[in-house]
Amino acid sequence: DVLRSLPAAGKVIAELKASGLAGYGGAGFPTGLKWESVLREPGPRYVVVNADEGEPGTIKDRYVMELRPHLLLEGTLIAMRALDCVEGYVYLREEYATARERLGRALAEFRDSGLMAGISLELVVGAGAYIAGEETAMLESMEGRRAMPRLKPPFPSEVGYLGRPTLINNVETLAHIPAILAHGGAWWAGLGANGAQGTRLWSISGAVAKPGCY
Repeated sequence: DVLRSLPAAGKVIAELKASGLAGYGGAGFPTGLKWESVLREPGPRYVVVNADEGEPGTIKDRYVMELRPHLLLEGTLIAMRALDCVEGYVYLREEYATARERLGRALAEFRDSGLMAGISLELVVGAGAYIAGEETAMLESMEGRRAMPRLKPPFPSEVGYLGRPTLINNVETLAHIPAILAHGGAWWAGLGANGAQGTRLWSISGAVAKPGCY
């Protein structure tokens, strides 16, 4: 429903800022500010999902892609429409075969529903390189080179995929966005405790009684 009646880009970014949503890929940069910085740059722009979850013990993004693939794709398409992007990519860890199959099936359903009219969103499977989880190394891999980090600045929001402004968010970050836009940024921020804003997923593994994603 959010995707079919998406508000203007300024409203979307305002709600993301109000939510306090940070990037859950590790850097923690405010999502609203990142989207705003990409939108300020001239087109064409790209959206890239960092689904190369290679950090030992982390499983949260895999849970989202295997159990709620449509949620990730909805968040990604919202980003593409808000930032006026016609090309997007999901850079997926090679070992995530189940996630690949379920994302592929969900993508086909989105295409059949007409929600992707005028938009191209493709899965790109990595080559098993741990370093490709770093966003600029991921871009190098996508462009056919060895996955090695680039010097920053410039940042991907200015010079990213194929030298164009690029929004890069990880799986969990994008999966929160449909709920934020459906219920409002203030609502999502209010879910936090002890001064924190919103919610997040945690990977629990190792010598514990109940490993999993919480």
